[in-house]
Amino acid sequence: MTIPPESMRLDKWLWCARFYKTRGLAVDEIGRGRVTVNGQAAKAARELRVGDTVALRQGPVARTVVVRALSGMRGPAPVAQLLYEETADSIAAREQAAQARRLAPEPADALRDGRPTKRDRRNIDQLRGGWGSRWSASLDDDASGKS
Repeated sequence: MTIPPESMRLDKWLWCARFYKTRGLAVDEIGRGRVTVNGQAAKAARELRVGDTVALRQGPVARTVVVRALSGMRGPAPVAQLLYEETADSIAAREQAAQARRLAPEPADALRDGRPTKRDRRNIDQLRGGWGSRWSASLDDDASGKS
């Protein structure tokens, strides 16, 4: 039987609790300032203890959790969820953000007709005066600077 540690590195705990897929990703997120401990900016090597409050961001989702246990190894998801307890405010905010994303308009609806077809492009060029008004590959006396 192993005795759980009294403290452990923040990046390792985030990895063990399955917030990030690798410790490297956890270190990157901590370095970008997306993880705070007890309301203060943290470094990856910060010692984390039971009872600390960790605020983190996973993509668009912000979460606030209280550390309930420390583990020296990464286990299955049900075991990892026993390492923390999400605050009630965090759960409510996460559900509200999920609801807002569900009710948001579909981005593809803004594209009514899609890209113009070859026929549409020809019509647009005709309305603009054709290719001749935009540029010419022919050598003209006026274009070469000779009069």
